[in-house]
Amino acid sequence: MDDHSKRSIPAPIAGERPTLKTIAYMTGLGITTVSRALKDAPDIGSETKERVRLVARQLGYQPNRAGVRLRTGKTNVIALVLSIEQELMGFTSQMVQGISEVLGGTQYHLVVTPHSFEKDPMVPVRYILDTGSADGVIISRMEPDDPRVRLMTERNLPFVTHGRTDMGIAHPFHDFDNEAYVYQAVERLVRRGRRRIALLAPLSRFSYQIHSRIGFERGLTDFQATEVSMGRMTTETPLEEIRAYAERLSRLPEPPDAIISLSGSASIALVAGTEAAGRRLGKEIDIVSKQSAEFLNWIRPEMLTVTEDVRHAGQELAKAVLARIDGVAPELLQSIDGPVWSEMGPKD
Repeated sequence: MDDHSKRSIPAPIAGERPTLKTIAYMTGLGITTVSRALKDAPDIGSETKERVRLVARQLGYQPNRAGVRLRTGKTNVIALVLSIEQELMGFTSQMVQGISEVLGGTQYHLVVTPHSFEKDPMVPVRYILDTGSADGVIISRMEPDDPRVRLMTERNLPFVTHGRTDMGIAHPFHDFDNEAYVYQAVERLVRRGRRRIALLAPLSRFSYQIHSRIGFERGLTDFQATEVSMGRMTTETPLEEIRAYAERLSRLPEPPDAIISLSGSASIALVAGTEAAGRRLGKEIDIVSKQSAEFLNWIRPEMLTVTEDVRHAGQELAKAVLARIDGVAPELLQSIDGPVWSEMGPKD
């Protein structure tokens, strides 16, 4: 670039949002060269790309999404529709971390859309579709016949689900094998001499409740154990109510000698309730829990635990939605993580 061309680029004004012009001024390069360097164009040298990226990072440059959308029809946004629920185990942060690690090497940005599962789950999806505010969507808390999946499929919006459906529509998903987890939990408990087992499962509307019930009932049949009802308690019940119910359950003439939980947060309430009734964990009762962070055994080494790698789930979801945007067939973008039992805790 000659000196005349360099002088034609105005100097940046202090306090203004950095633009391609700002980077061009700071590097002495043309605006087109800067733009192509940031897009990793093959005809731009590696040293030039690195210089442009370094200046962009130092300036805090972010692409103007409105401009990108006008030029390309794309937003470069992946929307994560995440429910606001009562959880203490870092599920949300780990999910976001996993997704961000994958998107960090791309032109895509993550936008988290919080939503309460108690309200209409279609609202955030309809908003994204009506405004065209994302190129791809990640949703969770799946139902067997999920209207969000049907709508996004009909509108041809790339998406991936954290969990499975049963509605005859092939779509990308990543899931945890809750059926295998609960079945293996029953097996381990029976091996430890437990026979009266309760299951604290999700709300019946969710797919993973069905999977966990299938695993539980298969386990009870195969290993000759008996179910003790948890009544109306689910993993969505407020923790103080779970604690109170666990205490009442533990004071029955024939209380459960084991409880399987699908929520690490709820498991803390279960432990508090059973111990308030004078029952000792690992002695009179065993509690098996799924967790998204490996610290239940730090506070209660007597517990049996399985860790669901939510960070890895986030990575798989991000890879799948990017591949779907690129046109990869949904049948090729489906994966399930199996349970991995902690080496801590009581031995069988």
